[in-house]
Amino acid sequence: MGNRPSKIGNSMRWLLIFWIFILSAVAYLDRVNISIAGASIAAEYHLTDVRLGYVFSSFLIGYALCQAPGGRLADRFGPRRVIALAVLWWGMFTVLTASVPAGLGGALALLICVRMLLGAGEAMIYPASNQFVSKWIPTTERGLANGLIFAGVGAGAGATPPLITYIMIHHGWRASFWISAALGVAAGAVWLVAARDTPDQHPWVSTHELTHIEAGLTVPVGNAQWTAPQLPWRVILRSKEVAAMALSYFTYGYVAWIFFSWFFIYLARVRGLNLRASAVFAMLPFLAMSAGSAAGGVFSDALTRRCGKRSGRCLFSLAVMLLAAAFLASGAHVHSARLASIVLAGGAGSLYLSQSCYWSVTADIAGNSSGSVSGLMNMGGQIGGAVTASLTPAIAGAYGWTASFVVAAGLCSLGGLAWLLVNPERSLAEGLRPRPVVLIPSERTGAP
Repeated sequence: MGNRPSKIGNSMRWLLIFWIFILSAVAYLDRVNISIAGASIAAEYHLTDVRLGYVFSSFLIGYALCQAPGGRLADRFGPRRVIALAVLWWGMFTVLTASVPAGLGGALALLICVRMLLGAGEAMIYPASNQFVSKWIPTTERGLANGLIFAGVGAGAGATPPLITYIMIHHGWRASFWISAALGVAAGAVWLVAARDTPDQHPWVSTHELTHIEAGLTVPVGNAQWTAPQLPWRVILRSKEVAAMALSYFTYGYVAWIFFSWFFIYLARVRGLNLRASAVFAMLPFLAMSAGSAAGGVFSDALTRRCGKRSGRCLFSLAVMLLAAAFLASGAHVHSARLASIVLAGGAGSLYLSQSCYWSVTADIAGNSSGSVSGLMNMGGQIGGAVTASLTPAIAGAYGWTASFVVAAGLCSLGGLAWLLVNPERSLAEGLRPRPVVLIPSERTGAP
């Protein structure tokens, strides 16, 4: 293929990161649409808020349980095929969610099963994305790369309220699920055609970009003579860094899923906004998440280059999570519904300033097993989301919605403090004996 300098060839990694951003947005469209359609679904299936919470939680249970296995699959088979399979899987179960007959006996149990299986499919995307980042993105660019990927969370979740509301008003809630699934399958097909597992496999990557990527990786690919073995689970589970990040991400998921599961309903029922106003103001936290995720990646990378990973990843995350806790606690006490939406959106945006740090650190310390380690960490986050989906309305029913946000603020502070236990410079592979790998001649040089 030779040396082919071009704008596309020198930025292929960013084009693929952008497409993971698109997939991330569609993934959140497919999971958050049920919270917008929640009132219609509850009315059609005669569900209380608590039973609707069971449906919300079932997605997160499937999502949480399959995080680590999904990451292991990405480590074993590569992110290209695993992400494509995941998109096809979750598109199928998004359609099945809208296919449960309202008058069917046991419809609630069937909804729970379908949503759990939907969660199992979506569980693969972010661990697989982190495996992609570990092979394609130099360590000093991983904050920005992960920030862009998770900006898709805010973009997808932010687009969901107006899009799903419009479709519901004109075509019904079931049509909104069918359209969400179609968008996902289309985006997954583009990914399968355009992506490769490593940059040396991609025909559109120039020699200049390949050199730049390989020079900045924590785990060598391509022409490396040695590589770390896939980490045993015992090594991963004994790591205090992994435990601390899983605990912190539990609190992160708890807070984030208040917005994904209940914020639209909170604005409508508690703050008294109508359907259209709720759809507009429910966008604010997700827009703040999208902006915060990208901005946090930029700031974290810059601070890492200047002061090191300890400051750029860990202390930065501690500071912004404490800021998020302050916004959550104060926003719940604001009397004006519109002002409360803005303040709480500030909490969501501050929380997402730390998002890229979790995934950057797991890619750095886990190397070839970044899918497995980030999947285990993300399992903690999704367990937090499953807890908040059911616990938040229970706290609100007993003590009021202000108490629900104050509890979230306390957990957010705890998650920030957990970052003090993380050493981002310590590789999990320390102490493991390296093993030789079978080398494949490079297509670019003809050398091993």
